[in-house]
Amino acid sequence: MTSELLEDDIILNRADFLAWLDACLADDDLEAVRARVADLRAQVAVWEPGGIWDTALPEDATVAFPRDVLLADLDQILATRTLQRTHYYIARLRKAAAEVRTGKINDINLNRWKEYDEIITDSLWVMERRDSSGAHKAWYWGNFIPQIPHQLLLRYTKQGDWVLDTFVGSGTTLLECLRLGRNGIGIELNPDIAARTREIVAQAPNPHGIVADVVEGDSRVVDYAAVLAERGIAQVQLVLMHPPYHDIIRFSDDDRDLSNAASVDAFIAQFTEIVTRVTPFLERGRYLAIVIGDKYVKGEWIPLGFYLMQAVQTQSYTLKSIIVKNFDETRAKREQKELWRYRALVGGFYIFKHEYILLFQR
Repeated sequence: MTSELLEDDIILNRADFLAWLDACLADDDLEAVRARVADLRAQVAVWEPGGIWDTALPEDATVAFPRDVLLADLDQILATRTLQRTHYYIARLRKAAAEVRTGKINDINLNRWKEYDEIITDSLWVMERRDSSGAHKAWYWGNFIPQIPHQLLLRYTKQGDWVLDTFVGSGTTLLECLRLGRNGIGIELNPDIAARTREIVAQAPNPHGIVADVVEGDSRVVDYAAVLAERGIAQVQLVLMHPPYHDIIRFSDDDRDLSNAASVDAFIAQFTEIVTRVTPFLERGRYLAIVIGDKYVKGEWIPLGFYLMQAVQTQSYTLKSIIVKNFDETRAKREQKELWRYRALVGGFYIFKHEYILLFQR
C-alpha cells in the first residue's frame, strides 16, 4: 500500500461514508443493515471515477480503499449471522476509514493492515529476480537484491528516519532510502567504490528530499558520533549490515577488508568490532539487520550466519527473526550447473541456495 491512489481504488466522500457507517451501527434491524451493505457492495462492484457520494472533493475530505479489499470487507459483513457480529465488522471498517493507527517503528496503518500485501511477514523469502528498476544496477559483484532493504525499511522505519549501512557497497540501501523517504548513511572502505556509489546516488531521484550520503572509511574505526553529528543527529533508527561472506569474494587487497580476514575466527572478531562500535548509535528498541550466507571449505560447511548470530547475541540485542531467502545462482554456478550437481553428489553436500537475514532488536 502507498499513499498514491491506484486505478482501482474506490474513492469515497469521507463524511458521507462515516455517516453511512454510523447509520448502520445505530440500526438494530439485522436485515435492514444487510440490505444497506448489499446495496453499497453493488455500487462498489461497478464503481467508476466520479461515482459514489460526490468524490469531487479535496483529497483530505475523501477516503480511498482498494476495490478488492473493500469488497472483501463488505462480503465479510454480509456473511455474518448475528447483529452483534455484523456491527463488529462495520465498526472495524469505520476505524479503517476514520483513524490511522501506527506503531513506533513504521508507518503501517494497523487499522488497514489488509492493504499491505507488498510487505512480507513470512520467514521464507522466495524472490525470482533482482529488482532492476530505477537507479538499481547489478554492477557490483556481491551486492544484495534491492527487495531486502525495501522490505526492512517498510517494516522497521518511518519516513524521515535514519538508516546506517556499514557495508554500503554499490548503494542498494541508499537507493531504497531515496525511494521510500528514509535518510541514509553508508560506510564504504574502498575509495573507488565509494566514489562511484556516491555519484550514482547523487544522480538518483530524490522525491522526498532526504539525505543519502556515502562516507569513505573503515566501519571498525570510523567516528560514528562525528558522522551523525555532521548531519544533526545522535542516533539512527535502523542498522543494516551486509558484510562479505568471509573470503568467498575478495573485494580488495586492503588488509582491513573483512573479505581478507586471515581466518573465520578473525572474520567474526572483526565483524563483532563493528557491531560493538555501532550499537551505541542505534536507538534503543530499534532494529539491526544482518544479511549473511554460509560457505563451504575442504568438505566442511562453515555456518557463518550462525557464528555472527551468536556474536551479536553476546551484546545488548534480542534475536527477533531468522529469515531464509532463496539465493540466486551466481553467474559461475549457472554456467557450470551440471558440474556443481556432480560435485554435490560426489562430495555428499548440498549446493547453497539460501542466505540469512538475521533481525535483532536493541
